[in-house]
Amino acid sequence: MTTLVDRKHRLTSVEMAHFVSHGSFALSAVVPESMNERAIAVLDAGIPGHPYGTPLDTVFPTGSFVRELLDLPAIAGAVQSLVGPNPVIDHHAVHVRPPHGGEAQNMHGDAILDTRTEAFDMQLMYYPKAVTLEQGGTLSVPGTHLRRINQTGIGRYQNLAGQTRLTCEAGTVVFLHHGIWHGGRRNDSDLPRYMFKIRFNPTVRQLRLWNTDDIDDPGVRQELTAGFGWTNANEGRLELVNRARLWRYLTGDQLFDIDYYLTRETIQPQHIAPGATDVRLGSSRSADGWGL
Repeated sequence: MTTLVDRKHRLTSVEMAHFVSHGSFALSAVVPESMNERAIAVLDAGIPGHPYGTPLDTVFPTGSFVRELLDLPAIAGAVQSLVGPNPVIDHHAVHVRPPHGGEAQNMHGDAILDTRTEAFDMQLMYYPKAVTLEQGGTLSVPGTHLRRINQTGIGRYQNLAGQTRLTCEAGTVVFLHHGIWHGGRRNDSDLPRYMFKIRFNPTVRQLRLWNTDDIDDPGVRQELTAGFGWTNANEGRLELVNRARLWRYLTGDQLFDIDYYLTRETIQPQHIAPGATDVRLGSSRSADGWGL
């Protein structure tokens, strides 16, 4: 994917702000039904794995079904907006829940064993068939992606305020921040549930990769201040700091803030006041730095 995607197909600033606050973004029924019908045989046959960090072009070469999926303009635009051109593939997997089968997964984050604070991986989840509530779907907790955990460290929790269950039309593609808390649910229907997942690692700084024409749209701040059931007054303030920090990283605007919280946190003056005692020398220094 070395060719840059036309700006009109990339995410907008409002959509990126939604991703920053929610940890996800969905394109509903974006894949044509003809591809969805072909997808089932492809997923049933299995998709060969590759070592971590293999270039996308190697894992999914031109002519393959998955490459055709990723080359759909809206999907290509979203991938480039989130992780840039030439990402590498961390891993991919086909998940099929049989009818009346499977157990509900523990709530978890995918491989959260890193110390990154701003850069992130993106996970794409493709649903070739519609997912109903009876089929279970993926449970996730919006906004939790910036609360880092170690994989199943939250496994004992099964219900959190503000959680959502994914139901969608056939051909829906969801993009997730790698840190979001989630878990697959049981399939209690008479039909199998299909999902194909790819995790992308960026190879470029995630700086203004989307269509920034609407960067000053009031909707950006509205998305960045979204609240969820689990974010009470204190937790909500911390999330505003987390989101402002990530938005600074993504935009390069080191002065951006939401209600002054992050600015206050970064106040660390280094100038020594006139007359301050230098504890190293046991004396006072004047404004010009010489002892008095």
